[in-house]
Amino acid sequence: MGDFAFNLPINQVSFGQVSYGLLKETFNRSINPCVFPIGEVNLSTQKEPSKEFQEWLEFCINKANRSHSRDTPTVRLWHIFDSLQSYSKEQTLLTFYELDSPTEQEVNVLNNNDVVVTSKFAQEVFKGVGVESRYAPLFFDKENFQVTKNEDGETKRYFDDGRITFNLAGKFEKRKHHYKAIKAWLKKFGDDKKYFLQACVYNNFFSQEQNVQMFQSCTEGKRYFNVNFLNYMPTNELYNDYLNSSDIIIGMSGGEGWGLPEFHSIGLGKHGVILNAHSYKDWANQDNSILVEPKEEKIEVYDETFFKRGAPFNQGNIYDFDEDEFIAACEEAVKKVESNRVSEAGFKIQEDFTVSKTLDSLLEGV
Repeated sequence: MGDFAFNLPINQVSFGQVSYGLLKETFNRSINPCVFPIGEVNLSTQKEPSKEFQEWLEFCINKANRSHSRDTPTVRLWHIFDSLQSYSKEQTLLTFYELDSPTEQEVNVLNNNDVVVTSKFAQEVFKGVGVESRYAPLFFDKENFQVTKNEDGETKRYFDDGRITFNLAGKFEKRKHHYKAIKAWLKKFGDDKKYFLQACVYNNFFSQEQNVQMFQSCTEGKRYFNVNFLNYMPTNELYNDYLNSSDIIIGMSGGEGWGLPEFHSIGLGKHGVILNAHSYKDWANQDNSILVEPKEEKIEVYDETFFKRGAPFNQGNIYDFDEDEFIAACEEAVKKVESNRVSEAGFKIQEDFTVSKTLDSLLEGV
């Protein structure tokens, strides 16, 4: 590995979370690359970063325009659509791909980068259109996500009424099948005091009123005492608490670049009901999850908000699932919780997927 520069978002969304982890690992290795932030630097979701790290980051950002040479390769973490631009003659693009039909524009952008993807699914899709890529799976963020303990050092229990709690995460949208999963869950478990659903699916791209309307569409205006739609959580500390409060994490998204909330939940020892498709297959298995096989036929992704038909980017299809098979998997997960609330197999994720491995894979050949 020679000199390199970073070009990435340092913010409060999922891209920024990955960027922060990579930057912290680079800092821990005493490497001082030039850093070109994409957008405003915002570390508000993180636990208070050390003074040393903040000084290091400021130094790397400030030196970028003073000393960076286009002969030094850049490692960029970003969307495909905006990645023809580069600070260097050679650029490694770490990107997350969720669909199955790369467009002509996307292929052109990819062919002008050394492409790194986070799932074997994306690697195969790109290979099908003649784009070679490298594979760098993402990592469990041990700095921000741990099993919560009470004052006595024992694992914290969030409810004392014996309920079995399901979590559903990610910003509300068609691609993630939130509506379908919630409707099916309510049909089976709604108003049953033994079960509880916590839906942390607030979408910051919409207003509060729009979010409420989306949530009400899932319940058809009916009030269920055992479902709670949670507001946006602004810090990782709060989100860690949320992930720890469940027994079962639902991951039925039709297309993901990785699935960070589901992945971290499994790594915290939660049972999982996970669609056996796309990037989920890189970390979810029969040992740590109840797997739901997708339908043979996919469905179009278009919602005319995040995915617009005929656009030059983000075109294609997502996986779908059978509701009865999803509910059957939920019932199987319930039995596992009744046997042991902790899924010991999930903890292996923390050791198998580390930020050190991700950074090594990303910088291979740079």
